[in-house]
Amino acid sequence: MSDFWAVAPQYLLPKLALTRLAGRFASTQGGALTTAVIRWFARRYNVNMAEAAESNLAAYATFNDFFTRPLKAGARPLDAADWVCPVDGVISQLGPVSGDQVFQAKGHSYSTAALVGGDVALASQFQDGQFATIYLSPRDYHRIHMPCAGALTRMVYVPGELFSVNPATARGVPGLFARNERVVCVFDTAFGPMVLVLVGATIVGSMATVWHGVVNPPRLPDVRTWAYEGDGIHLGQGAEMGRFMLGSTVVMLWPHTAGLRFQPDWAATRAVRMGETMAHSLARH
Repeated sequence: MSDFWAVAPQYLLPKLALTRLAGRFASTQGGALTTAVIRWFARRYNVNMAEAAESNLAAYATFNDFFTRPLKAGARPLDAADWVCPVDGVISQLGPVSGDQVFQAKGHSYSTAALVGGDVALASQFQDGQFATIYLSPRDYHRIHMPCAGALTRMVYVPGELFSVNPATARGVPGLFARNERVVCVFDTAFGPMVLVLVGATIVGSMATVWHGVVNPPRLPDVRTWAYEGDGIHLGQGAEMGRFMLGSTVVMLWPHTAGLRFQPDWAATRAVRMGETMAHSLARH
C-alpha cells in the first residue's frame, strides 16, 4: 500500500474532536481506570519504567502525569558537545536547508517561513542553514531539553492541522510539519539564533513550555506571538524547556554561520537519546 493511501483516512477523521477527547481523559484523575489504561499502555509500547523517577504505575494520578514522567537523576548524562540531542526519539530527517526548503521525505519539503508561522524575516536567518527533525514515539521520554544554552527571545503559537506525525504520515502528507499545529521557540545562543519547534499531532492533548506552562489548549484561531527579549529567560544546555502530552516531533533550525556539523553516525531512522552528542561547530573547533 502506498503511503498516500495509508494516511488517506486521516483526512476524514475528526482529528480535533479526537484530540480534545484524549486530552480530557489524559488530564482526568480516573482512579483504577486511569491505572488500568497506564498499565495497558506501558505493556503495549514496552515503556522502560526502570529509568523513571517513579516506577510504580499506580502512583500516577493522571495519564498525563505518567506520560510526562521525569527520569531518575543521572539517567541522561550530557556529552561534552556544542549541541546535544534534546529528546529521546528517532531521527526523521536532518541536513542542510536548501535555500529556504526543509526536506521532509522523498518528494516533500516545506519552507522555513511556513514552519515558523509566516515570519519571513525570522525564516531568512536560516537560509542555507541546517535542520534536524526528531520523532518521539509513544514509548519515549517526552520532556524536551535544550541542545545548547540559549536566551529565549520569543514564542509563536501557530494553529494548524492535527495529522499524525509518524514516519508513514511524514512520507504521505505534503508539508506535514508546516501544516500541523505547532509552538515555535526562538533562542539567541553562542552560535547565533536557534529555532526549536514543538509540532502537535492527532491525540496530542497539549504542549507546554517551562516559562509559559500549557500553551494549548486553548487552540487559538490565529498566530500569536509572545515576546521575551530582555526578560532574562536563559536556559542552560540540557535544561528542560518543554514537554508533550502524548507523542510528537521536534524540528530545529540553525543558521549556516553556526558551522554546525552533525555526528557522522546521525542519519534518518537512527534512534537517539537525550544528552548524546548531536553536533559540533566548525566555527569553534
